Amino acid sequence: MRFAIHFAVLVLSFLPVAGGAWAHFNLNQNVRIFHIVQDDSGLNVMLRTPMAYILADKVGPAGADGLPRPAPFTTNELQDGVVMHLVDVEALRRAPFALADIVLDELVIEQADGRLQGHIVNLNVYPIGQEPGFATKAEATEALAATAINISSDQQVYVGDAVVDIWLTFGDASDAAYALSMLSNPGLAGQDETANLILNYHNGETRTYRAKGLLAEPIEITGTASSAAATFVVEGVRHIIEGIDHVLFVLCMVIGSLNLKALLARVTGFTLGHSVTLIMGFFGLAPSAPWFIPAVETAIAMTIILAAADAVFQRSGGKHSYLVAAGVTAGVGLLHGFGFSFMLREILKVDADNVWQSLLAFNVGVEIGQLMIVLVTWPLVVILRRMPTSVWIGARAFIAASISVVALIWVVERFSLLIA
Repeated sequence: MRFAIHFAVLVLSFLPVAGGAWAHFNLNQNVRIFHIVQDDSGLNVMLRTPMAYILADKVGPAGADGLPRPAPFTTNELQDGVVMHLVDVEALRRAPFALADIVLDELVIEQADGRLQGHIVNLNVYPIGQEPGFATKAEATEALAATAINISSDQQVYVGDAVVDIWLTFGDASDAAYALSMLSNPGLAGQDETANLILNYHNGETRTYRAKGLLAEPIEITGTASSAAATFVVEGVRHIIEGIDHVLFVLCMVIGSLNLKALLARVTGFTLGHSVTLIMGFFGLAPSAPWFIPAVETAIAMTIILAAADAVFQRSGGKHSYLVAAGVTAGVGLLHGFGFSFMLREILKVDADNVWQSLLAFNVGVEIGQLMIVLVTWPLVVILRRMPTSVWIGARAFIAASISVVALIWVVERFSLLIA
């Protein structure tokens, strides 16, 4: 399962680069992990971040040679006519904490009395793929036990292929609650999809928070279970609302239901099915072969076509029909649940003692998102049903056919990935 997850991360996180002077900063990871420990010494932040987030917006204007002025701790060169940015290892070795200074200036931790002033404890730099574990507080502490630039002088590492671990301390923290934000805007394509995972340790409890994007808007860390879970509820809602394949399947369930009872049977079956495999997939109880994820995604696209066909060739009502509908959508939900679990594992990426709370909260968010789709579309279906029969039948067929065309394109695309 771990190999499959890493395969998914590679596919989902390899993002093209944005325009501007820093256009060729690759963003080969878009995950930032914050371990924040509150104890008698104050507030300690151990952060792992891709190097591109720190330096992409520090590139200067182009010079007479056509090359932009390099960002701090980088060099650039033309490779096949393209400007590429590389880590300047010697500059890092001369002043490693100067890189941490940039992060210290841009990381904002605020309490009631204002912004806290921080200090640098340590810093490490690694090529992506060679960094040690960072999933737990113990791993983060061990990783930052000593300062190290883990790139040799003769090693050519692109900025987009480097990861930075930084330990900052804010000794004057006076309250358990605080707000965390970042001032930087690296201008990278895909930066709005950044997965920020914040693990807060206080009074022997660990709370895991999830935030998406650059953290330009502060995230409130209160240390309560409800505040941490709420961030995963939001992520669950976002995942189903922004996941067009899930939206289209729910839409097919809505237009394929003869009445509210039939819709309830379908939705309940789908909920039960995807809840089971969401949990199974998250905890690794799924095939580990690299083909499994693209196979599931292909099958999900196929289920949308089947749901569209079912919506057109509706069954007559009755208890048996409702049970069959619930059974079918439960089976389909099993597939969709694996899709949810891949996403959740991608955004969580850490082990914490409250992981079950995050899992439950994410599932609640998925259900809320599904309910939102139903609440918007069912009244429209009711209105169409009250129109002349030909209007309803034509509208239903048009919607189902349109959805099928989109899903068929996905089947071809995803199947090609599966074969590859």
